[in-house]
Amino acid sequence: MPTFAFLTYDWTEVWITLGKILLAYLLTLPAGWESEREAHSVGVRTFPIVAMASCGYLLLVTSSDPASQSRVLQGLIAGIGFVGGGAILKEGAMVKGTATAASIWSTGVMGAAVAMGRYEIAVILGLMNFLTLKMLWHYKQKLDRENDPGTPGAHKES
Repeated sequence: MPTFAFLTYDWTEVWITLGKILLAYLLTLPAGWESEREAHSVGVRTFPIVAMASCGYLLLVTSSDPASQSRVLQGLIAGIGFVGGGAILKEGAMVKGTATAASIWSTGVMGAAVAMGRYEIAVILGLMNFLTLKMLWHYKQKLDRENDPGTPGAHKES
């Protein structure tokens, strides 16, 4: 008679794992939504996927060995930095996408924090990321207008 390995899982642990991945997903939605609302091409889909993947990678490290966790974290930091780097665009003297790249990095940390049971870090990062994107957007646009000599009403340097 065949045996089915999935039937021997500790289903409580499976539900806890699912809950962590779902939490990582949900915590990144507000910042992703705000980024997407600002007409950026990265946001509502990318942020949650990065967070879930980060959470998943760390959940795969079943060992409590700090060296194993450290290696996974190092790989995540480098990999997420690479993904975020793709969001940065240079157009003449202007550089765009740095806030998006930083938000991608932040969502990766949020996923890692959830996986490691550091929910307070994930919640604080999610809240601060969202508030930064939401509250400082209009201020950034004002500064951009002031610093662009081609914009009417902008301050021009002599």
